[in-house]
Amino acid sequence: MAGAEAATTSRPGDILIIKHGALGDFVQALGPARAIRLAHPGVRLVLLTSPAMAGLAEASGLFDAVWLDDRPGWRRPLALLALLRRLAGGGFARVYDLQTSGRSSRYFRLWPGRKPEWSGIARGASHPHANPDRDLMHTVDRQREQLAMAGLAEVPASDLSFASAPLDHLHLPSRFAVLVPGGSAHRPGKRWPIANWAALGPRLVAAGLVPVIVGAASEAPLAAAIRAVCPEACDLTGATNLVELASLARRARLAVGNDTGPMHLAAAAGVPVLVLFGPESDPALCAPRGRSVQVIRVPDLASLGVEQVATAALALTATG
Repeated sequence: MAGAEAATTSRPGDILIIKHGALGDFVQALGPARAIRLAHPGVRLVLLTSPAMAGLAEASGLFDAVWLDDRPGWRRPLALLALLRRLAGGGFARVYDLQTSGRSSRYFRLWPGRKPEWSGIARGASHPHANPDRDLMHTVDRQREQLAMAGLAEVPASDLSFASAPLDHLHLPSRFAVLVPGGSAHRPGKRWPIANWAALGPRLVAAGLVPVIVGAASEAPLAAAIRAVCPEACDLTGATNLVELASLARRARLAVGNDTGPMHLAAAAGVPVLVLFGPESDPALCAPRGRSVQVIRVPDLASLGVEQVATAALALTATG
């Protein structure tokens, strides 16, 4: 498959998928993307996505080309015009807008010249997702219904079996549990207190699982706080790209984390996952989907005890 920013020439009949992110949403769109791939055999499939998702998209093998969209706004009119011209010059027969945002719908509205068939929520779309309650559906169910209304009846689950990056440089232990103590910095209410994460570490070690802490480089202080209590833990914050993180998750015995993107990677990789939800997000709408997913939701994450999380997590390792 072609790399990001590969040749932009397309043939009439090509298909475009629009999906930017965030990470969890992107992972949950990989199943729909595979359905689109299977529904259009022999047709060039192009993905328009954010730079952060390009590596994972390329590794998936689903797309013939990955085009990058840095989402220019009205304050960058020349960049926006260049993007629109590129899209219109692609000769796309149909666009599957899996982002279904105001921005992606605007691309349809501003599309120069003849518009392609369009699956999404843009006014005038040829294949609209015509469900007024779509925002009350889980992301996976919503995209499946959108594609069904566009004529694609079968949508597989997202699958990260393609993720097989070399990991020797990470020096992973033989038996380990992934911990994801971070998450959205501007939504601290979605994070279980770091003192509780630190207390969970020794419980996992006692059960024969080395905690492997992942997250963005900015979350290294969280890993340091855990290692201060549990020195056996491994700090890999900022040390992996998304393909490496998915590959790492496939080797784990367990993943425990807040409601954040890496937990979707772990769930799609097939590892048993335990996801901690507070009041700021609804698992009915956005919980990870996978082979073995358990959710604990409480009104206040600060009230969620270490014993409850440790018991639930270790029970998953027995049944996962």
